[in-house]
Amino acid sequence: MAIGYPNGKSYSHSAENNKKNQVKKTAHSFSKRGMSLEDDINASNETYLSRNKAVIHKKPTPVQIVQVDYPKRSAAVIKEAYFRQASTTDYNGVYQGFYLDFEAKETQNKRSFPLKNFHEHQILHMKQCLAQQAICFVIMRFTSVNRLFLLEARVLIDYWDLKNNEGRKSIPLEELEKNGYELYYGLSPRIPFLDVVDVLIEKSFSKESNNHDKR
Repeated sequence: MAIGYPNGKSYSHSAENNKKNQVKKTAHSFSKRGMSLEDDINASNETYLSRNKAVIHKKPTPVQIVQVDYPKRSAAVIKEAYFRQASTTDYNGVYQGFYLDFEAKETQNKRSFPLKNFHEHQILHMKQCLAQQAICFVIMRFTSVNRLFLLEARVLIDYWDLKNNEGRKSIPLEELEKNGYELYYGLSPRIPFLDVVDVLIEKSFSKESNNHDKR
């Protein structure tokens, strides 16, 4: 299932990226209103893995177990536990030799995505991944209108830095339509986000080529 920009608009976050990178949208989309974004991404990752296309998994949350009860031999019930450390991002993996690292977030808002959904340590982690040339991004869902966007981490970081300098506390939907990539539900995979990753990889190669030509 293909993905694309709304209304045929190109991605133009910076002056360096004036080239139109349109990704074709197919005629149909399939609603998954009963499932969480995490469920949809997990199912998509299983599809990619079964087809030997990518190896992507949800990161386990580091938890320290303090108290466990054993009501019967065959079962154990965790009574007390705490997070050992702050989590980073939700997912990581490998695709075509590239390291992928990304976060998944949802909001009930209809017109903007609150930046408070992210945490300082997650932004720092994304910056560290970008410094190592990782493909890093966030998948965002507006649950009330069932719209999905993939936003590059470097663009999210720009909004975050503006927020910390008395800027907006959220990303308007119309800016996501311009600066992100809208995703459309499919059947298998449910969220074909690797189609956008292909575009990001192509952009990365184009940038490296341009930098090489300038030397």
